[in-house]
Amino acid sequence: MLTYPEIDPVALAIGPLKIHWYGLMYLLAFASAYSLAVYRARRPGSGWNEQQVSDLIFFGAMGVIVGGRAGYVLFYNFPQFLEDPVWLLRVWEGGMSFHGGLLGVLLGLSWFAHKYKKNFFDVGDFVAPLAPIGLMFGRIGNFIGGELWGRVADPQAVPWAMVFPRAGDDPRHPSQLYQACGEGLLLFIVLWWYSSQPRPRMAVGAAFLFGYGVFRTLAEFFREPDAHIGFDLFGWMSRGQLLSMPMILAGLILLIIAYQRKTQPQAANH
Repeated sequence: MLTYPEIDPVALAIGPLKIHWYGLMYLLAFASAYSLAVYRARRPGSGWNEQQVSDLIFFGAMGVIVGGRAGYVLFYNFPQFLEDPVWLLRVWEGGMSFHGGLLGVLLGLSWFAHKYKKNFFDVGDFVAPLAPIGLMFGRIGNFIGGELWGRVADPQAVPWAMVFPRAGDDPRHPSQLYQACGEGLLLFIVLWWYSSQPRPRMAVGAAFLFGYGVFRTLAEFFREPDAHIGFDLFGWMSRGQLLSMPMILAGLILLIIAYQRKTQPQAANH
């Protein structure tokens, strides 16, 4: 069994100003997405420039923050919202949802596509390979914060199990790190490779939806469900798995449509 590395959630304190690790992870996520987007925008024939990339990251960041908070409130804690609607605005109390953030990003991309007169699916294909690195940093932030821990594990079978300070005395799966590796690093590698060659319009974005849905569904088997929700659907599926099912289905359908249409593929993003 491993010892959980208790890290002060405050990374840096300058007088009354406190910078939390979770905030730094968000900063790293957006900075990484921007750097990768600029790299691809500079490739010949990309159809993108740095000003567009800056605006794209801004719209995406707003979608992540607003949608992520709204999604957490509506998908995971709606009764509390009904009791106290202002709680939606108290973001400092914590609570973000990937699936809500995804909906927020899709709205942001739609706005961006309209502003620059780009095809929405072209924008989605450009953004999709950038997202997993941000997800990886987010899950690392969860791990540092000692939140969203895994299910109880047998340390004999899972020697890397650890005791999380706020989760009782039982050793648990470090599911945050599983998610950082799966829906973060591995998905990034797959999508970066897949999008480095010309693909039909919509295919890269569809691959992201399918890939994230699969990795998230698998990781949820090791993650402790929210205590106030428990399991959905016959008592064995978590809320995260339930929300990921439409992503898997949508990804498969869009992939089939993309290849059946045989639309002229975009220039390779490399």
